[in-house]
Amino acid sequence: MIGRRSLLTFAGLGGAALALPGTTAYAAPAPASPVAAPPGAPSSALSTAPIDLPAPTVRRTVGTVSLHLVDEDRQDPFAPVPAPRELMVQLWYPAQSAAGRPRAPYTTARVAAVVEQGLLEPGTIMRLRPTARLGAPAAPGALPLLLLGHGRKGGRANCTALAEELAAHGYLVAAVDHTYDAAAVEFPDGRLVHSVLADDPADWEATERTEIAARAADLRFVATELTTGRTVRRHHGLPCADPGRIGVLGHSMGGAAAAEAVRQDRRFAAGLNLDGGFFGSPVPDEGLDRPFLLLTSLADHETWQRWREHQRGWGRHLLQRDSGHLSFTDLPYTAGPGRLADHLPADQYTQLLGTITPARATELTRAYVRAHFDRFLRGRPSPLLNAPSPRYPEISFVWSRG
Repeated sequence: MIGRRSLLTFAGLGGAALALPGTTAYAAPAPASPVAAPPGAPSSALSTAPIDLPAPTVRRTVGTVSLHLVDEDRQDPFAPVPAPRELMVQLWYPAQSAAGRPRAPYTTARVAAVVEQGLLEPGTIMRLRPTARLGAPAAPGALPLLLLGHGRKGGRANCTALAEELAAHGYLVAAVDHTYDAAAVEFPDGRLVHSVLADDPADWEATERTEIAARAADLRFVATELTTGRTVRRHHGLPCADPGRIGVLGHSMGGAAAAEAVRQDRRFAAGLNLDGGFFGSPVPDEGLDRPFLLLTSLADHETWQRWREHQRGWGRHLLQRDSGHLSFTDLPYTAGPGRLADHLPADQYTQLLGTITPARATELTRAYVRAHFDRFLRGRPSPLLNAPSPRYPEISFVWSRG
């Protein structure tokens, strides 16, 4: 069991492994061997073949665009010199047509190289192939908006398969690169900004408060920009966000920030946390008065216990068995092809990836995230949120309210 309560940094690989103390990791076998090229295939086949992410479960074209946003009213708390807070935000949305639009890259080559450094074979991340079409024209109509946050030292692309699924089902998903926190952020002018976060700060509690405050402010700013702010007024043709239907979710520290954003901002009707401790905010001791779903790979953690005691609104804590901390992201798809097992001790590999297949983990995460937001942003009740399902036996109910 990783001992530190917050994070172990793996060069930006999905943020890192969230170390939750006081929990028991399940027993699992040693990691599987890296994927080999098929018999008779050239030696280069392993390093060049595309890695297709699972397509959405409905046949609907998904578009994607990236935006450079600047919050002129806020100074960046991490910038080396005083400057307004700058963000890169990626949107996924239901599109009218894919005609003439290429498949979007997973990320930029420079960002991928930072994430891979010392852990994955070079070029692995750029082999990931999403479904979304770059710049495809948005379908008309106001869409429920979902703000999506990444793990500590992660990046906005980490949950692309989840974002594409939600977009195909009619959501506008906005994933935020939290600048100076994300492993690397590439801006349109060519600047590549690396993470400045310490791997093991002297005062974790103060550090977490600073990081979560910045993330929550980023989410609130992006929500404003996509509903009533300058971005809507200046960028014609963007998908339209419904200001009355906004949800927020995130992985790891992104999940903690999602909870804090819900606590701060009444515009956010519901929230969801994918395997993140409730660090850096009053949420564990105050609870939330709006619906919140916690989906985890570990059975329990003291911040989750405290949140359950104080949660005032509808709530669920669901356990996804056989999973690791990164099972809620796309990064398990790179583990075999990128030879991650060659670079990590077996126990850390298992804690990151578990024993579940990447495709099954994606299926589970998609199903429960969509059921949650369909219920609270669209008024579509789902039995998945009421009781265990024989279709998804890996999911067990740890706790329920409402």
